[in-house]
Amino acid sequence: MLSVHSLPASRPVDLEAIAGIFDLYRRHYGQAAEPDRSASWLADQLEVGRLSVFVAEQSSAIVGFATSVQIPASLQLGHWWQIRDLFVLPDHRRQGIALALLDAVRSAAEASGALRVGLQTEEENEAALALYRGAGYLTVTGYRGLVLSLGAT
Repeated sequence: MLSVHSLPASRPVDLEAIAGIFDLYRRHYGQAAEPDRSASWLADQLEVGRLSVFVAEQSSAIVGFATSVQIPASLQLGHWWQIRDLFVLPDHRRQGIALALLDAVRSAAEASGALRVGLQTEEENEAALALYRGAGYLTVTGYRGLVLSLGAT
């Protein structure tokens, strides 16, 4: 039985479990293992309301997560949500968990009055692109992403 819900900062047991999976996600993208620092960072982000975390549970174990942020949409005088991270444990993939997480974020965004939900991934990540397209996300063209590094990466 799959359950997907948002993670309130007041549930430290869930935070510890999600921090472990979050650290696996970071290592998947080449970062060093830092479980304590991951837990602290997630706690800080939740506490100040900078990040929302959605978790997927099967048999009381967290098997995936999605994070999102709300962004002002100044021209439309509204806001939109951006999915920042989405990860499902390798042994639990291809079971609809990622889609359930996307649906939970979409539902929460709609409930908040958001204008849209956006996300980004690497151009070569065909599995993720297929998932997102299948969930109704469209490729945005005509924009170029730019960044300005402000310190150590």
